Amino acid sequence: MGFTCGIVGLPNVGKSTLFNALTATVAAQAANYPFCTIEPNLGRVAVPDRRLETLARLARSARIVPTSLEFVDIAGLVRGASKGEGLGNQFLAHIREVDAIIHVLRCFDDPDVTHVEGSVDPVRDAETVETELMLADLESLERRLGTLTKRARGGDRESAALLALVERMIAALQEGRPARAAIGPGEEAVARTLGLMTTKPVLYVCNVEEASAASGNAHSARVAEMARAKGAGQVVVSAAIEAEISQLPEADKPAFLEGLGLADSGLDRVIRAGYALLGLITFFTAGPKEARAWTIVQGTKAPQAAGVIHGDFERGFIAAETISYEDYVAFGGEQGAKEAGRMRIEGKDYVVRDGDVMLFRFNV
Repeated sequence: MGFTCGIVGLPNVGKSTLFNALTATVAAQAANYPFCTIEPNLGRVAVPDRRLETLARLARSARIVPTSLEFVDIAGLVRGASKGEGLGNQFLAHIREVDAIIHVLRCFDDPDVTHVEGSVDPVRDAETVETELMLADLESLERRLGTLTKRARGGDRESAALLALVERMIAALQEGRPARAAIGPGEEAVARTLGLMTTKPVLYVCNVEEASAASGNAHSARVAEMARAKGAGQVVVSAAIEAEISQLPEADKPAFLEGLGLADSGLDRVIRAGYALLGLITFFTAGPKEARAWTIVQGTKAPQAAGVIHGDFERGFIAAETISYEDYVAFGGEQGAKEAGRMRIEGKDYVVRDGDVMLFRFNV
């Protein structure tokens, strides 16, 4: 089960620098000119979770395996991308393939770094990119309209229901609102089949200068206000600092962060926010061989969670021995939790909770 976050934005806002830091590689070329990223760069990154180390210590695990997210560095969009300006069509196609959008906005002033619009204005930049995404979505829906209308008139109920949703989405986009604004309760799954960009959840990442990494600046404050109005998330980072942190030995990172007045890295916050953006939770398995974190969508039932580990676990699912993370820690591990009566036997209808420590029983 893979989940991908696409890193988008105008050229020269720090997307590739952020991606390099996220993946602790130099796979994405960071350069001071537009379109230095021609093909999307892919990188899987560990989701930081301090609970995993605690579980490994209590279970005396030989190794720790964190869960992960995939980030895609997508080349910069420019005004007119929906009409093919820049490398627009190619870039828009890459955005359609991701599950969530990490929108990097330049929130620092530096005369040595070119801005394609000639000035720093993150709210304007956000609107530029989002307008291009809305225009591309509108064109995509209008192309579908004729076929859907014919099928609906022919008595196809599914097409009729989809047509009603598409017509609402077109109306929203024509009014300058994203397609997600037209999605009603229970229509999320159908909406996803349309492959639209403005139905994807968005996280704004404000790339600030080093001095503003801890508290943000006037530019990021404007983005925070915009994000609240749109119901989106927002994180402040200094991509330059994060790139520096990514090259440090693990043991040196806490002191470096403390010296900057930071409790944790901006990248950790981006990763956690991306995880939350996709509606994901973590369950754990822990034993002598390894302590491991697993990613599932919130609302997943026990058999499907077991299937994330191995298909046979889901097909032959019998039950799940389950201990909450809090009980696992409070009673010193699996045996202590069992003796205290805190281990539960959960069946096929159990909805897995974040932090559950699980052992699946199955028979194939």
